[in-house]
Amino acid sequence: MNLLNIVSKNDYLSNAANLLGRVGLSVIFILAGMNKIQYFEGNAQYLASGGLPEFLLPLVIAFELIGGLFILAGALTQLTALAFAGFCVVSALVYHNNLADQMQFFMFFKNIAMAGGFLALASTGAGRFSVDHKLAKSA
Repeated sequence: MNLLNIVSKNDYLSNAANLLGRVGLSVIFILAGMNKIQYFEGNAQYLASGGLPEFLLPLVIAFELIGGLFILAGALTQLTALAFAGFCVVSALVYHNNLADQMQFFMFFKNIAMAGGFLALASTGAGRFSVDHKLAKSA
């Protein structure tokens, strides 16, 4: 067995890992979108604290919820993953740029790590267990 390709050379493991990765990447945004609805006023103020207008909050919520569900389902995965990678980097730069604060330091690099995960997902696509796969198969 070649340990260097233990997942990529096994079709089932590769597709299962892709699905689990999509679950992990999507759930934080689905939950964040739901949180923003539940605590709308506080989140609007937080958005404004970064210099962005509060009226953008419904768009952020829609992006997090719909985009998160797209990633979870594996629908339009490559485009959605690229959008999320950009979103993660921008939010890191705007909201977590005080690297002297330990919590902000970790939040900044959490966002950068998620951007890396989304770029990896964009490069591989959603895999077999996805809407994208079903659509490509029927085309």
